[in-house]
Amino acid sequence: MMMGELQSLASSGLPAVLVNALTLAVAARPQDKAQGHYELQGDDVLMNVMQFATQGPEQKKAELHAQYIDIQLLLAGEERILFGVAGSARECEEMHSAEDYQLCSRIEGQQSVVLKPGMFVVFMPGEPHKPGCAVEMEGEIKKAVVKVRASLISA
Repeated sequence: MMMGELQSLASSGLPAVLVNALTLAVAARPQDKAQGHYELQGDDVLMNVMQFATQGPEQKKAELHAQYIDIQLLLAGEERILFGVAGSARECEEMHSAEDYQLCSRIEGQQSVVLKPGMFVVFMPGEPHKPGCAVEMEGEIKKAVVKVRASLISA
């Protein structure tokens, strides 16, 4: 897991592929887009724009991915994301390979981070994360989730 702020993206230390993906996402102006799925660079870099009310963490399941890196970029509101290191997901359902996700009920050694607008967090394949959790009380958020094909990192 890596995190940062858009205002310091150039000095974030992220691999160039991820900096480029975030640059493409910001250029697409997700804050002005309707909820939906957008291709930024074919199926190598995708963006899902979503708006919803956060919930208590007990109402949500963790997710993890195998083929794509997940960059969670908060556009509006405040969001807590629970997460763990690779291999810490427990009580997992079957992997949905076509959609590249697996849901899990528990994260061993769970940590959390609070995002404010302009902040992002990067989850590598296999790192469980539970986004959309309320900080102190439920509230509306808008975010973009940028999906980057993991094989681009080693290409």
